[in-house]
Amino acid sequence: MPKFTLSNKQARQFILLKQGLIQDYKFISKQGVDDFIKQAGCIQFDPIDVCGKNAELVLQSRVKGFTKQMLYDLLYKDRILVDYFDKNLSIIDVNDWKYFSRLRIKYKQQGASRDEVNEVSDEIKAAIKEKGALCSKDININQKVNWYWSDTKLSRAALETLYFRGDLIIHHKKGTIKYYALAEDYIPQKILNDKDPNETEFEFMKWRVLRRISAVGLLWNRPSDAWLNMGDFKSANRSNVFEALLEEEKIVEIEIEAEKEKFYCLSADIDLINLVLDNRKLKERTELIAPLDSMLWDRKLIKAIFNFDYKWEIYTPIAQRKYGYYVLPIISGTNFIGRAEIINEKKSKKLVVKNIWYESNVNHTKKLDSSLENCIKKFAEFNECISIDVKI
Repeated sequence: MPKFTLSNKQARQFILLKQGLIQDYKFISKQGVDDFIKQAGCIQFDPIDVCGKNAELVLQSRVKGFTKQMLYDLLYKDRILVDYFDKNLSIIDVNDWKYFSRLRIKYKQQGASRDEVNEVSDEIKAAIKEKGALCSKDININQKVNWYWSDTKLSRAALETLYFRGDLIIHHKKGTIKYYALAEDYIPQKILNDKDPNETEFEFMKWRVLRRISAVGLLWNRPSDAWLNMGDFKSANRSNVFEALLEEEKIVEIEIEAEKEKFYCLSADIDLINLVLDNRKLKERTELIAPLDSMLWDRKLIKAIFNFDYKWEIYTPIAQRKYGYYVLPIISGTNFIGRAEIINEKKSKKLVVKNIWYESNVNHTKKLDSSLENCIKKFAEFNECISIDVKI
């Protein structure tokens, strides 16, 4: 398997081509949503909605014609996608259900307040079978039990445990309230009964590493937030996995000029590597990026390659914030040009651009300003806003 050397600009181009954030949109409408999620493995879910939830923000930057209703339908009407725990709470393609069977088994064998949950599990499943999808408020089990971050009602603990075990799925949501249904009633039996393709934990780990590399585009053999929720993935285990994937020719080694670390991409992406090595002129776009976007999973890597330092300051005390509560990176062409704090005022249907902080090296041109203006107009349409108020 060949090794490749890229310039810094070529490395940026490669990641952006893989992400669908440069050239014309390669992900289109509902099919494009599923195509991107298949490529990324998962997109992270977060319920906070300042100008769109994280998963929606990820998709609006990449999928031509994307609407929030589109994602809701794919999850809760078409059932092509499903909520599940991958890199934190995530959205995955339903066909990946089989790969997580070993995790569902672990949840059955362990977990907080396991005995109390087991005592009421059959009762809850019977109630859902009889009445349909239910939320924790619909189940009159008010006993408090120990939960992961604090005590909670047994009804909630049981529903969440049964969800992680795969007995239940999220049927739909009303705001932040989750309604659960029996998995067997909504996931096809063929998918439910599919055998785990990975016979060993090591095979499973290799599959997950390939999945995370595909999500970011390039990754390195270093500690990284891109490996979150992958269990015991310390240096020795990680190196064994990378060595095996190289030997199996499933990944290729990339060197980036002026970078000491070695990077890796999927062998399936060699065509994209060759494309950037041809030094063709690529059509540039300006997009607002989600705070938990898969491209940003390894922020040290983004700093190394894009020279962009991003921190999601939502949990940072106000006095210590450098920028704002919910701030989105802005990418234009192959550069992060800054970040924006944007609010969707839903009652007035107004998109408020509260602030934009540009990187110090940004050269303001008519072309850049026009591209950013069009990006914000598109973002207003995505948020179903009828007016835009730019405060800066």
